[in-house]
Amino acid sequence: MFAIVEVAGQQFKVEKDDKIFVNRLPQKEGEKITVEKVLLVEDGGKTLVGTPVVKGYEVKATVITHLKGDKVKVFKKKRRKGYQKLNGHRQLFTEILIESIGKAKAAPKAKATAKKKEDSAEEKPAAKTAPKAKNEAAADSKTKAAPKKATAKSGTEKKKEEPKATAQKTTKAATAKKNSATAKGSTAKKRDDKEKKEEK
Repeated sequence: MFAIVEVAGQQFKVEKDDKIFVNRLPQKEGEKITVEKVLLVEDGGKTLVGTPVVKGYEVKATVITHLKGDKVKVFKKKRRKGYQKLNGHRQLFTEILIESIGKAKAAPKAKATAKKKEDSAEEKPAAKTAPKAKNEAAADSKTKAAPKKATAKSGTEKKKEEPKATAQKTTKAATAKKNSATAKGSTAKKRDDKEKKEEK
């Protein structure tokens, strides 16, 4: 039985009692870790491939030691420029021991939390009905208040329309007076003209 797991950003093929070097982990020496990112599991001829993770499987391991890798020299040079630089690097590693590969056990806490969620779900609908009743009461009050506003608006509209009508009447009367005045003036002028002609 083997599995392909992802630890600290790298993928490893592991079997039981394997020792592998992974990038430095924050756990102390002797602490146990569980790797839940299991990408592939081969168990007795059956191969399970995750999408991207195989659900229900985990790998348990123990931290053995923290150490440094071999020194790597990094040398840079630009010819004919007088530039050269030498650096050294030692990668930090953690050695872990694979103890077991298997199915993850369902925690009893999960069942308790599921029961709590069901209980809270049963209580929530009763709590939600009360606000609905309040909303309905508010909606009824709004609908009752709406006709009053409409009547008030209609009254004000009537009041507004009345001054317009009176203004139109006054303007019509003024224009009629002007027309009559101009008509009288024109007739008076015609009479004067006739009288002058007769005198001549």
